Amino acid sequence: MEGIDIVRTLKFLPGIILGLTVHEFSHAWIASRCGDTTSRDQGRVTLNPLKHIDPLGFIMLLVAGFGWAKPVQFNEASLNNPKKDVMKIAVAGPLSNALLAMFLSIIFFFFIDIDLAGYHRGHQILREVFIYGIYINWGLMVFNLIPLPPLDGSHLLLNWFRKYPAFYSGLYRYGTLALFGLLIVSAITKANLLPIWPAIEFLGNGFLSVLSLVQGSI
Repeated sequence: MEGIDIVRTLKFLPGIILGLTVHEFSHAWIASRCGDTTSRDQGRVTLNPLKHIDPLGFIMLLVAGFGWAKPVQFNEASLNNPKKDVMKIAVAGPLSNALLAMFLSIIFFFFIDIDLAGYHRGHQILREVFIYGIYINWGLMVFNLIPLPPLDGSHLLLNWFRKYPAFYSGLYRYGTLALFGLLIVSAITKANLLPIWPAIEFLGNGFLSVLSLVQGSI
């Protein structure tokens, strides 16, 4: 097994921590806004990373390339409109990562990715940290929208089958096994079983291209 590239890890660490924190905070905040106080009572409506990072999931993310944060818990019975609010809560995480990726892209494009005569090593490192942050957050959005449990995208699919408890339970159980199976096989074989990267490139490069067009029209 190849060792972890410490320098590279330190560069993408801020993007991972920020992305996971904003993602879980958004789930918790929307759940609270929809009437359930579970996440607020557990101290999850906060941007403190320590409240959201799962130690094992974080280590897996660094070592294997996939991991998880602490899932935000909520009581559906306490939601104002359970069926619709569950979907709002699910979408909040990926949407927050998309908005964060756009925000980082704007800062990067207009303030960081500029030609500085004789720029120093620190500026190059800052550029790389922002690039990692941008694409990591697009990645979190794309990955979490996969319609397999326990990812956020599964709620958009499974919500329609709640009236059939046995069927719903089976989809959730075997969907979760299917997801982890795909991730493990992909990690071992290096096969692109989940074509996530093309979508990340399309979104990341596409939005930066849009910013370039905006700059050209100013």
